[in-house]
Amino acid sequence: MKVTVIGAGNMGSAFVKQLAAAGHEVSVVARDHAKAQALASRFAGVKAPEAASAARDSELFVVATAFPDAVPALKALGTLAGKVIIDITNPLTADYMGLTLGHTTSAGEEIAAAFPAARVVKAFNTVFAQALDGGADFGKGQTLSVFVATDDVEAKKTVTALAEGMGFATIDAGPLKNARYLEPLAGLNIYLGYGAGLGTAIAPTWIHKA
Repeated sequence: MKVTVIGAGNMGSAFVKQLAAAGHEVSVVARDHAKAQALASRFAGVKAPEAASAARDSELFVVATAFPDAVPALKALGTLAGKVIIDITNPLTADYMGLTLGHTTSAGEEIAAAFPAARVVKAFNTVFAQALDGGADFGKGQTLSVFVATDDVEAKKTVTALAEGMGFATIDAGPLKNARYLEPLAGLNIYLGYGAGLGTAIAPTWIHKA
């Protein structure tokens, strides 16, 4: 699949690494084009095109920016009608210990409202960059889980297949409005990792009684 990662920070870097390892055609774009080029140069076959060509050529986009930067970064790409957008953002306060949205909307829904012709999927927002960079295998038979929420059935299939192709377990989290639950779950994960000192080698999942 032709995938563009938007953002060249820790999450963007981890996505580029995992997508390239899974055999996808990966591009990376960022506000700082030199930073995108430097990231692309670390992985064979990864490109750092101009934004317009990325929008034209890619089938799927991963928004690996902070939430306030997500809509401007996507708009810089031009038309995204019919494209799948994976929103991994969380609407965090400046100290990362709270959320700026909730109850009646979410980061995922706000991005979908800004791009009504695109196919927005909430996923990977509960995964730390360090955990993503290390891959799906958490050891001791544990596989890192990815929650997937969207109103688009085919987009859910696409993102589920993408995540599972990289080795991750997936959990169907229902419609996009359930991003209102997933974003606080990410907030709890951030608190446990940083506030409670558990570190970044943690991630939430759901278990089923046999």
